[in-house]
Amino acid sequence: MPLFYALLYLISAMALSGCASPIALNRAVSAYDEAITSAASKQLLANIARAHHHQPLHFTGVSNVAATFDFRFNAGATPALGGLAGAVLMPIFGATVAENPTISIVPIEGEEFTKRLLAPFQQAKLTLLLRQRYDIDLLLRLMAQEVRLQQPTERIAYRNLPSDSQGYEMFRRVVLHLSAIQDQNQLHVEPLTLERTWIIPAGAVTAEGFQVLEKEFFVLYNKQDNTYTLRKNVPGPILITNYDPNTLPSEERIRLSNEAGNTNTNDVAFDIRPHGSGGEWPIRGTFRLRSFQSILGFLGRSLGDEPEYHVERDPRTPPIARNENPVSTMELVVSDSALPGADLSIHSHNRHYAVNTTGPLARWNRDAFQMLYLLFQMTITDLPRTGVPSITIAK
Repeated sequence: MPLFYALLYLISAMALSGCASPIALNRAVSAYDEAITSAASKQLLANIARAHHHQPLHFTGVSNVAATFDFRFNAGATPALGGLAGAVLMPIFGATVAENPTISIVPIEGEEFTKRLLAPFQQAKLTLLLRQRYDIDLLLRLMAQEVRLQQPTERIAYRNLPSDSQGYEMFRRVVLHLSAIQDQNQLHVEPLTLERTWIIPAGAVTAEGFQVLEKEFFVLYNKQDNTYTLRKNVPGPILITNYDPNTLPSEERIRLSNEAGNTNTNDVAFDIRPHGSGGEWPIRGTFRLRSFQSILGFLGRSLGDEPEYHVERDPRTPPIARNENPVSTMELVVSDSALPGADLSIHSHNRHYAVNTTGPLARWNRDAFQMLYLLFQMTITDLPRTGVPSITIAK
């Protein structure tokens, strides 16, 4: 019986060695994921601090994590000390675990990344985030550099710049107006559907060509002039409205597309009409998006050179909640001492920087930083890989 129990302990130890590997893998993946996310978040905060001090921005990234785990178990048996007569054995177990992580960190730089850093965001990225149910006022305050309102004879630009009080206040009021419409679930953000028409001679189309055309176009034969009329719906520019743009006549949609400037993908047009939600203030115009570099510069300047301030909504705008019109696009705290209660903080330039995640605006500030992180992921290029497995376990 003692020999039987010793063998049983030995088999259990071998089974435990197999179970330990996936447990260690789960813990390692979670730990490395948390560490890499925290490092990227703190890097964004550090670059805001650099922008605050008018210093060059710089980015690094983790290109690869190679973590090797070595599990070693040993088991045996020895005669019991002072045991009774006979073969009385006592089991002996031992185990060692060794982890050898190799983390590859590379600078994110070069001409391609610099161009992406300086290039204004495209309208498709704005609409992608809006479809995730982000607040349009938060998105535009972060991503837009100005709004251009359509007047009877011209368009007037109002900059999202606190030092330009007239422009900044008008920009904020327009954004608040769209936010109030969004709160009523009456804001449409979709590409215009445009109908394009082509007329070609019937003699220029072969039988095989006709079959190809039928797959791509609506084909109508004109017997009088022996021609084919080809029609196709194509997506136009993004348009923000307080009505369904698909209900408009085709000619009206084409006119709106031309006014929106369908060749400029860095502008987002809007058309708020009467007889709809927010129709008390009918406005038309475009938002011009800015680059990720400009976003970080805007947040850095808000800490000193150009602080934001409260702007009241336009009297024609429907009521909005107080916590949907904060003073800061993303409120940051700068202190000479450590900030132990902050979710995210760094020490830079002999001061402590943190995102304010306390009080009634905690959710707004967290959403703003999450949005900043997503915009950064849309900006960076793929990092070079070393070609080794991400995590390997040896046993």
